[in-house]
Amino acid sequence: MKLDILVFAAHPDDAELGCGGTIASHIAKGKKVGIVDFTRGEMGTRGTPHKRDLEAAEASKVLGLTVRENLKFRDVFFENNIEHQLQVVQMIRRYQPEIVICNAPDDRHPDHGKASALTSQACFLSGLSKVQTVDTEEQLQTAWRPKAVYHYIQDRYLKPDFVVDITDFWDTKINSIRAYKTQFFDPNSAEPQTYISRPDFLNFVEARSREMGHPVGFTFAEGFIKERHIGVRDLFDLA
Repeated sequence: MKLDILVFAAHPDDAELGCGGTIASHIAKGKKVGIVDFTRGEMGTRGTPHKRDLEAAEASKVLGLTVRENLKFRDVFFENNIEHQLQVVQMIRRYQPEIVICNAPDDRHPDHGKASALTSQACFLSGLSKVQTVDTEEQLQTAWRPKAVYHYIQDRYLKPDFVVDITDFWDTKINSIRAYKTQFFDPNSAEPQTYISRPDFLNFVEARSREMGHPVGFTFAEGFIKERHIGVRDLFDLA
């Protein structure tokens, strides 16, 4: 199964928070998009791994994903090493995406920067034919390197290299986030309050999207960081 875009995320809900609107907007254009979560978020204060699996499945329906997988790395304790890199390479070669999107290179949660570097390195390794991996039927996979790797911006403000208009898909983004009922504000929840379960956290998410969109005239936008120069063929094909 070939995808147009493959999104990697350290935890379930990272992709929805960082680029849910971009995912939805490209699916609406007919692109095939998938998400690979590294962990089940099992070290999170609220919820359980099983509940987060169910929430991720619901969020996937909201977004209209073609596929979603979870590599079940150890939350907090996974490392950017050969073992984990090769598992990510397997995903890249399985789905052969043109574009990979992954975690912010630096963020409040240390897993985010770690996952960012891990994904970036795996994208390069995936293009090396002498780096051998096998598929689910133990057949050698073909080398594949995506054309571009972009990083979504998460909690910490990082200056974007470009932004994507998600105005028409704002409600889809928010609904995909709200699918994670254990993680975000619920006045009836008896679980401990966390950084993201505070009532004002989703207000911050909205403010960030408005901030990203404001300089270019979008109501809502998501910002991304590039790994190499972006080329354009038409100076008039810009927002």
